[in-house]
Amino acid sequence: MSERILSSSAALAEALHEEMARDETVFIVGEDLVVHAGIFGQFKGLPESFPGRIIDTPISETAIVGVGLGSALTGMRPIVDLHFSDFVTCCMDELVNQTAKIRYMLGGQVKIPLVVWCPDGAGIRAAAQHSQSLEAWFVHTPGLKVVVPSEPADVKGLIKTAIRDDDPVMFFQHKKLFAKEGPVPEGDFTIPFGQAAVKRQGRHVTLIGYGAGFYLCQAAAEELVKMKIEAEIVDLRTLKPLDMHTVAASIKKTHRAVIVHEACLTGGFGAELAARIQEDLFDYLKAPVKRVASKDVPIPFSPALEDYVLPKVSDVVAAARAVVNR
Repeated sequence: MSERILSSSAALAEALHEEMARDETVFIVGEDLVVHAGIFGQFKGLPESFPGRIIDTPISETAIVGVGLGSALTGMRPIVDLHFSDFVTCCMDELVNQTAKIRYMLGGQVKIPLVVWCPDGAGIRAAAQHSQSLEAWFVHTPGLKVVVPSEPADVKGLIKTAIRDDDPVMFFQHKKLFAKEGPVPEGDFTIPFGQAAVKRQGRHVTLIGYGAGFYLCQAAAEELVKMKIEAEIVDLRTLKPLDMHTVAASIKKTHRAVIVHEACLTGGFGAELAARIQEDLFDYLKAPVKRVASKDVPIPFSPALEDYVLPKVSDVVAAARAVVNR
């Protein structure tokens, strides 16, 4: 399968074009989609190619998710655009009490093929109400699948899988990564859920990340080479289902783990993963599991303060050195 270099935004648009052409039940609903093609240009060309299937709505996340759920119940495959992941706070009943539970409550008689697309993350100076990473909330909600891609190829492969899935999927795509470029396969390329990727081989420490955290791991690994530390990188890609097999295989080799994510430290997904590693892999560990995350404060608007609050490459390097040199 041939590859080209695309941005994450272009990879997403290509995948959506392919899926909408393949399946006429796929449509997209949200705010300002037709005129602006999404606030990050991710829906470029779709309104012209699929008239009537890119639907603008009033500013009401409750209504948007409600339309998505109702449509999924009738056999459609809606993609709901929430603009910013922070706005899930406006539709938590529809997501957590209805979408996540209705298939179970109806005894499996229905399918809920709904994708909730949530641009998340900080770094673009959008302040506390537009910069959060909230994936851990939905990992904690039975009935929802949670996807957090990093590289453009992951974006394409995972969004196509999400659209074809018969369960609701929360798809978190970091806002600052839309312009990131990388090789993307052409054609019908999918990535199964629950399949992490070892994106760098190493023998001294395992760096585990997802989304923006993957790029921190990548940059930290380059710095660690200068210190004669070989870091292995595991990109989780999906948090629910979680690929503990790949995580375990890496830790059994390196005997050390550092978990990296942009969400705040307390209650972040790193806490859950660290607990699982301790329960399942304690005998293989030569040092405690370290976590690198944002500080437990609202994301500041001030550029200097935002940079201070967010995790940095130097934080990952320091954590890796601490577990290797213990």
